[in-house]
Formats: sequence, C-alpha cells, structure tokens
Amino acid sequence: MLVLIAVAVSALALDQLAKFLIVSSMVEGERVPVLGEFLVFYFVRNPGAAFSFAEGATWIFSILAAAVSITIIVLARKIRSRLWALVFGLLLGGVLGNLADRLFREPSFGLGHVVDFISTPWMLPAVYNIADICIVVSMGIFILLTILGVGIDGTRARTRDDTGEEETGGGDSVASEATTEPGTADGDPRTERNVAD
Repeated sequence: MLVLIAVAVSALALDQLAKFLIVSSMVEGERVPVLGEFLVFYFVRNPGAAFSFAEGATWIFSILAAAVSITIIVLARKIRSRLWALVFGLLLGGVLGNLADRLFREPSFGLGHVVDFISTPWMLPAVYNIADICIVVSMGIFILLTILGVGIDGTRARTRDDTGEEETGGGDSVASEATTEPGTADGDPRTERNVAD
C-alpha cells in the first residue's frame, strides 16, 4: 500500500513539475531539440488521449480516468506484491497526471487540454508526456507479471500440469501398494511349502 502511494505521488509530482516548467518557459508550438532529433521538447496541448490520439473526446477520457483512479484506490488494499504495487502506482500516477490537466487547465473544467512536450520522431510520430510514459511502463510490467503468473498477493499460480503430475504420482503409489500385498501373501513358494510340511 505504501509503495503504491509513494510511486503514484512521485509520478504525479514529476509529471506536473515537468509540465509547469514547460508551460512557464516555452511558447505553445515551440520546438527545442534536446538531443538532436533523438529527443525534442515540442510544446503542444492535447484534447485527446495518450500520445495525442482521439482528439475531441476529452470529456470521455476524463470520466474514464476518474473511474480507473477510483478502481485502483479500492483494490489497493488487496495488493501484497511490491511489483504489483509498482504497476498500479505508476498507472495511478499517470492517470491522475493527465486527469489533473483535463480538470484544471483551459478551456474548461473536465475539458482541459493535456500538456504534451516529449517528441521522439525516430520512435513515434506523437507527442507525449511523463504521465503517458508511466502508463505505458505500468502496462509493460503488468503483461510481464501476468505471463510469469504472479498474483497481486505476490504468489505464483501453480500450473495444471504440475498439479496433475502430483495427483497421478500419488495414485500410482497407492495402486502399487495394493498390488504388492496380495502377491506377497499368496505367491511366496516358501510359505506354501511350510504349510504342506
């Protein structure tokens, strides 16, 4: 729980601080190469979803972001794994970072435009921000943990094959014991000779 809160607060604070610096030092539409064309600061305001997609549906994403945030907060108490806490912390921080823009930035409450400023033309044509990065990274870790079978309580799910082998092994053991006992009593030649004598 504490890990989730710490990660979420850190992600939100870093995102909002970066946006504050961009808004206060750059003009909208301004483009500043940081590492040539590898990394460019390009200040734009995005009314859509992450990476400047789905522009014109701001209020829908505001509602979805609020719903996701509430869901994570409700489920937080069930998380016992630090890795899952990292996943949901990054997701919550990223979602809240962009939700804050939509709620409190121009043009109006719930319809505010998200500040995007990171451009990597060699990788993506879209412009994004730190909140978007947090969301994408959280999804990557989510997929990895799911593939590895790690639950939110930190335990790994046992595969059906392992369970099946254990059950089969136990059954064979019982069967062999049942087969051996009659053979020992009836099939020992020395026992039959003693009775005859």
